Amino acid sequence: MNNVNSAIGVVEAVLFAVAQPLSAQKLSELTGIGRTEIVSILDEISARLDERDSGIELLRLEDRYQFATRKIYSETVEHALVSRRSQPLSQAANEVLAIIAYNQPVTRSFIDQIRGVDSASAVSSLVARGLVSETGRLDLPGRPIGYGTTDLFLRSYALSSLADLPHIERGSDDEDSDETGDI
Repeated sequence: MNNVNSAIGVVEAVLFAVAQPLSAQKLSELTGIGRTEIVSILDEISARLDERDSGIELLRLEDRYQFATRKIYSETVEHALVSRRSQPLSQAANEVLAIIAYNQPVTRSFIDQIRGVDSASAVSSLVARGLVSETGRLDLPGRPIGYGTTDLFLRSYALSSLADLPHIERGSDDEDSDETGDI
């Protein structure tokens, strides 16, 4: 085994073992391989997986990388994991997830104000599922907790970054509320 294959093997092993997205910089720190070489290695790993039609692929999530099941095999894997599959998101959880995704970081009171109802249960459910996490305390009165989406959210919705979210058109209701001073 030559040094290139050894370096590729080390990067693959770390990505597999960590099972979470890692930046090229973090991979460099963990492996002792230079960042520029890490990027080349990641490109090589991706090309090799594509070349042999592997069941896994190397995803790029903004500036981070992670192994994932190739989309064409996702249905088969889903059936294999059916016993571990949780219930689909409720309508309330989907609404809260959309509010967080498009406005993050947001507070629970912001979500409640948009929805007009208490969203504590939906937020807790999304945090428990790993789709949303606390982003820290916001610099607002009372220092409320901010919430944002996670890498699992990006993977679950096949997004590379939040910039890939569909554009939302603002309707005339928003214009009316601006004119009347309503929030």
